[in-house]
Amino acid sequence: MSIDQTRAQVISGVWQAIAQSGVDLSSVPQDQQEKLVGKIADNLLVAVNAMLDEDEPLTVEEDEVDENNEKVLWKGRPFLSLVESYTVTNERLKIIMGLASRHVENFELIRIQDIDFKQGMTERMFGIGDITIRGHDPSNPEIKLRNVSRPEEVYEIMRKAWLEARKRHGLQFREYM
Repeated sequence: MSIDQTRAQVISGVWQAIAQSGVDLSSVPQDQQEKLVGKIADNLLVAVNAMLDEDEPLTVEEDEVDENNEKVLWKGRPFLSLVESYTVTNERLKIIMGLASRHVENFELIRIQDIDFKQGMTERMFGIGDITIRGHDPSNPEIKLRNVSRPEEVYEIMRKAWLEARKRHGLQFREYM
């Protein structure tokens, strides 16, 4: 479900709660009611996401290494997600999916061909966006990190790690004109 769909569902729930509460908002102009409900929904989404962060903090300690002895550069998860998380190391991108069972996908940084990020208007409001990675992996040539917090910052971390990995492995980055 997209962030716009999630937001629309929450707004619908807020309107339903107002109707069930019996509170009379007839003296408040309709545009002001819509503004209030939108703000309540946005703050509710941000609060729920913050509670999820408290349950599983995704901060990276300086000099943190993973089980493969690779330096961890960034950890994250999609906005409001309980079942998906991302880790970028100096060698790979790891995507972990699942709650009861787990599926782990690794994407080697040296196999990346291109990285982009995109933010829609609603995503900009929440400070999230999508990062698209295209590469040489025949089984999965494109990976999308959905609804990532601070996508421009994550994009830069990944881009630098990608270039460093290519340099370490003796691969030159060339642009053909």
